[in-house]
Amino acid sequence: MMDSLQKQTLNPNKHLKEQFVSNLDGSSILEIAALLTIVPLLVLVRYSIGLHDTIGKSVTSKKNDDEIVVSRNWKAYTYAISLDFIFIVFPMLLFFTVLSEWVYHGAVLLSLLLLVLTVTAKRSSSGLQRGQSVSFRASLSSYRVALMLITCLCILAVDFTIFPRMYAKTETYGTSLMDLGVGSFVLANAIVSRQARDVSSGDWISGLKATAPLLLLGFIRFVTTSGVDYQVHVTEYGQHWNFFFTLAAISILTSFVNIPAKYCGILGFAVLAGYETWLVSGLNTYLLSDERGTNIISKNKEGVYSILGYWGMYLLGVHLGYRLFFAKHSKIQSTTSSIARVFLVSVLLWIVTLLLDNYVERISRRTCNMPYVTWVLAQDLQALGIFMLSSYIPKSKLSSLEEAIDQNLLATFLLANVFTGMVNLAFDTIFASPLSSLLILTVYAFALSAIIGTIHFSGFRLKFW
Repeated sequence: MMDSLQKQTLNPNKHLKEQFVSNLDGSSILEIAALLTIVPLLVLVRYSIGLHDTIGKSVTSKKNDDEIVVSRNWKAYTYAISLDFIFIVFPMLLFFTVLSEWVYHGAVLLSLLLLVLTVTAKRSSSGLQRGQSVSFRASLSSYRVALMLITCLCILAVDFTIFPRMYAKTETYGTSLMDLGVGSFVLANAIVSRQARDVSSGDWISGLKATAPLLLLGFIRFVTTSGVDYQVHVTEYGQHWNFFFTLAAISILTSFVNIPAKYCGILGFAVLAGYETWLVSGLNTYLLSDERGTNIISKNKEGVYSILGYWGMYLLGVHLGYRLFFAKHSKIQSTTSSIARVFLVSVLLWIVTLLLDNYVERISRRTCNMPYVTWVLAQDLQALGIFMLSSYIPKSKLSSLEEAIDQNLLATFLLANVFTGMVNLAFDTIFASPLSSLLILTVYAFALSAIIGTIHFSGFRLKFW
C-alpha cells in the first residue's frame, strides 16, 4: 500500500530528470563566447531589416489642440511580433538545440550578413550622431531582453535531449551557457542600479523593504516545487536555496554597506580576493563535496557561501556601470568612444579570466569564485558592446517584442517558469523525440512571446514592486 502511494506522484520521472542535468562538464569558453555573439547579431540583423519602427502604430492628430495621439493597430502589431519571433527568438532556439554544431559558422555568417546589410543600407546623416545616453539605454534594454530570452528558452530546453548537455549547468568546474544565467542577472542589475547612477537609494530600512518581494518569490518557488515534487538539482544552490534568495541576499548586503560607486570597485575586489583565498585554502573542497550536515547552512552551502562571490560581482558591476556610462567624464564621450571603452574593458577582463582559470582556480559557477566573476563580466560586456553597435545601423530602434519584454521583465520570467513547470508535469521531456521536442519548445516560445506582446499592446505594465 505504501509503495502504491509513493508511486502516485505528479512527477514520476523526477529522479531521472535530476540525473539528466547532473555531473556535467560544460563547453569551452570560446564556444560559449561564439554562441553569445550570435544572440546580439540576430537582434542587429533584425534592426537592419527594419519594418518595426512604424509598424503597428498609427499617428492621429486632434484638430482642437493639435495633441498628438499614438494608437496601435492590432493586425500590424501582431505582424511585427511575429517577425520578431521569426528573426530573433526562433533562430536562438535553433542554435541552442539542433544547430548547436554550427555555432562558429553561424557567428561568421551573421557577422557577414550584418555587414552587408549595414553597408548597403541608405546612410542616415544622424546615424552616428545620436546622444550616448539614448544609445546606451536602448542597447542596455536589448541586452537585458536578450538575457531574459536566453534564460526563458534554456530553463525548458535543458529538460529535452535536443539541448546539448555541454550547454547545461556544470557540476563543479567549467563553463556552459546556463552557467552565465544568475551571474548575468546580477551584473545587469548592478550596471543600472541607483548606486551606479550615483543616485541616493535611501536608508537601509528602505532597502530591506525592497528586498521583501524577492524573499517572498523565493519562498513561493520553494513551496511550489516541493508541493508538486518538482525536480531540483541540489548542487546548484542547495536543498532550499534558489535564485531569488541570492538576489535578496545581495540586496540586503548592499543596503547595509552602501558606499559611493567610485569606491565599489575597491570593496568588490577586496571581497573577491578574500573569498578566493578562502576557497583555495580549502573551502572549495567542502563546497564541491557531497558532505551536508543537518543545519540549514550546510544543507544550502552552495547558495550561502556563493553570496560572497555574487556580492563582489555586484560591486564591480556598480563600479563599471558608473565609470563606463554614468560618471561625468563618460557622458561627454562620443558613442564610438564609449563602445571602444566597453570592448577594451572586456578584452582586459578576458585576459584576467584566462590567467585566473589557468593559474589560480578553474571557473566554477557553483562556488562563484573569482575566475567565474571575471568571466561573466568579460562575456556580458562583450555582448553589451555588440548591442551598442546598433548606433551604426540607420534608423535602428527596439523591436516590438523587445519593447514588450523590456516593460515586463519579471512577468516574463515568472510566466516562463510557470510554463516550464506545466510542460514538465505534462510530458516526459527526456523521452520526447527530437521533432516533438522542437515543436513543444517552439510553441512554448511563441506562446510566451504572444502573451507578453498582448500585455504590452493592451497598455499594461506588470510591475511587482
